[in-house]
Amino acid sequence: MKPDLYKEASKIWQQLTNSTREEELKFELDVYRKLLSFFMIGDYYYYIFNIKKAAFDFVSAEITNVLGYSLEEMNVPFFISKIHPDDQPWFLNFENKASQFFNALSFEQIPNYKVSYDYRVQKKNGDYIRILQQVVTIQYDKENPVLRTLGIHTDISHLKKEGHPVLSFIGLNGEPSYMDVKVEQCFNVSYSGMTKREYQILHKLAEGKSSEEISKLFFISKATVKTHRKNILKKTGCVNTVELMSVAVKNGWI
Repeated sequence: MKPDLYKEASKIWQQLTNSTREEELKFELDVYRKLLSFFMIGDYYYYIFNIKKAAFDFVSAEITNVLGYSLEEMNVPFFISKIHPDDQPWFLNFENKASQFFNALSFEQIPNYKVSYDYRVQKKNGDYIRILQQVVTIQYDKENPVLRTLGIHTDISHLKKEGHPVLSFIGLNGEPSYMDVKVEQCFNVSYSGMTKREYQILHKLAEGKSSEEISKLFFISKATVKTHRKNILKKTGCVNTVELMSVAVKNGWI
């Protein structure tokens, strides 16, 4: 984990809290009502996240069945450190987009949206599973769009084995939904070690450009373009451009 990942996430979450006042949370009935709106096809656990403290107020015991970790060793910095390195930037970019989204909602809309996205997390035995993270707001006020959230992590490894993470805002109680939301890359997503030039060439290949056309666009020789193409294939483990395009789409590189 990059040493500043939790720090960066905390900065994003603080965008949702404007005051230092913290009220006593009366949530039990609301929590159980909201649990009914979650998609739970697979092993799961749930938690309550305190935005202001950037900490878990509660984590259900089922986390041990899903990830193998005990309740005693689980906290937010520890959990974030277990997110797959390639998915950590997606996590931060999605959290940043969610912060922007909720800050733009009216007071009445806040409880009517569920945030949903997936990423990979390392279990205690070292294996990675893909979880679906679904989150709803359970405490908020007119000064703070979100104070506490209820979240569920469901193991969806059997449903999605590959591909880049996807963010959606699911509207409840008649609100519109926004699926596969595109996000600004405030935090750089991994491109399997490709250089900036290789990434530029990858995009031009995706546009159907030939090596000769790419060489003219970047004022480099055709031979140099071919060398870059070979390096891209080697770094991504692809045998040809067709396979490269498929892998690039699945991983969100283009």
